[in-house]
Formats: sequence, structure tokens, C-alpha cells
Amino acid sequence: MNMKNVAVIGAGTMGNGIAHTFAQFGFKVHLIDKSEETLNKGIATITKNLERMVAKERISEQEKDATINNIQTHTSIKNGVQNVDLVVEAATENIDLKLHIFKELDQVCSAKTILASNTSSISITKIASVTSRPGMVIGMHFMNPVPIMKLVEIIRGYSTSDEVTSVIMELSKKLRKVPVEVNDYPGFIANRILMPMLNEAIYSLYEGVAGVYEIDTVMKLGMAHPMGPLQLADFIGLDVCLSILNVLHDGFGNPKYAPCPLLVNMVTAGKLGVKSGEGFYDYSESKKAEKLAKQFS
Repeated sequence: MNMKNVAVIGAGTMGNGIAHTFAQFGFKVHLIDKSEETLNKGIATITKNLERMVAKERISEQEKDATINNIQTHTSIKNGVQNVDLVVEAATENIDLKLHIFKELDQVCSAKTILASNTSSISITKIASVTSRPGMVIGMHFMNPVPIMKLVEIIRGYSTSDEVTSVIMELSKKLRKVPVEVNDYPGFIANRILMPMLNEAIYSLYEGVAGVYEIDTVMKLGMAHPMGPLQLADFIGLDVCLSILNVLHDGFGNPKYAPCPLLVNMVTAGKLGVKSGEGFYDYSESKKAEKLAKQFS
């Protein structure tokens, strides 16, 4: 299957990164979001990231312009998915929202269109069950930041066909990614392993075993992790971590996946990490100004 046209639903962090990546490799991309403001922010982010790549001499100015020109924006799913070969859904990690989107996609997309979800934990089999084409529904779990990270976790639902899996594996390679095929069980592989580790780090803080700095330093210097687990949780979003842990806990019924009460309380209080300005670390403007002042003091 020779894919040329791709639709990406959701212009947030993951969606604009996925759109950027496809467009950079010559695909015509329809970036879809119900919010015009979010679309404008998404295009601004893509442009900024491309300019950074030009500055680092990873791409040319011409390649930057070509990438931007490969992207069209739409506020309507129906209009945005016309004549596309693949749709990649990258909306908020909410099962009801995703099921609603896939029901609509099934109705308005061509029968030949493959439907993919960037979900990090929600069952592809469940998503596929609301469509009339479960064999053509698959997971494409990109890592953040999408233009840089090499891994794509390819998730086969119970009914996903061999042909569709093969097409998506080869497509991922054309994006210079490394696709890894996994089966559809709670958390897949990436989050089934990662989230319990982050949760254990939060429990260690909750139980007073060590502080934030100490926990992250042990994992960075002792285990060669590029980022400590608490800082990583902040970057992922504590609400996202909580959501994925709940999927694992509900899916397996095992208490080892139960979210730490500290995580639950922080999310309830609106301390979501980088996106809210505070999580295990302080990312507020005042804190940034304080750090800057120290550099020049």
C-alpha cells in the first residue's frame, strides 16, 4: 500500500509532533482539531521545532518550508479525513472520547483507510469494537518528543490483520523510526513496565524513604537513566500517569498497580507537572526567573 495522505487528530503535544514527523518525510498531512487556537499553537510549535533543526543543521531551510507546506489544518473530522490513507488519532487519553472519535471515523472514512490510535494504554481491541473494520484498527504509540524519539510501539488488537500490521511496520520505518510489535494487553509494554516504576518512586517519596532530589539522583547516577522518575512523571503529566495506572489496575485487578495516594492527591489538587507549572518540581515563571538570577549573580 503506497500511502501519501495522512490525517492526524489532535494538535496538542503528541499530535503536532506526529504531524511534523509525517510532513517532514514527504506525506501530505491533514492536522485536525476542533479548536482553531490549538491548531495555531500546534503549527507554531512545529515551526519552532523545525527552525531549531535548521539552526543545528539537521535540515535545510528548504526542507523546513516543504514540511510546513505539507500540512493543512481542519476543524472538522469529516472534512479533514477526505481521501486519506491513514488516520492517526492523538486526542486526550480518555476512552469515551476515543470511542466517539472512532465511531465517527468509521462512518466518514473510506473503507480502505487504516485507523490508528496513539493511545498509550487504552485497549485497541475495545477501540476497534465500535467500528465496522476491526481488522483495520491498530495502535501507533509514538514517544515524546515525536520528531526525535525513535521508538513506535505498534499494538495489534485482537482482530488487527497481518496485512495492516505489516503496512504500519513498514510505514514507521519510512519515518526513520524503530517499530516494535506488541499485543493488546493493559499498558502494552512501554507503560506496563514504566508506570509501576514511576509509581514506586512516588511511593518511596510518600513513605519518606528519600526526597525528590535524592530519588531522582539515585536513578540517574546509579541506573544511568537520563531523567529521574519523578521528573519524568512531571514531564509526562501526573494526570496521564494516574490514568494509565488506573487502566493497569482495572485491567489486571492486581493491587501492585494501584496508584500511590500521593499521586491521586496531587492530581486532585491540580499539581500535574510541567503542564500546570508544578508537580514534584516547580516550573513556574517565578522559579525560572529565580534560576536565571542565580546564573548572573
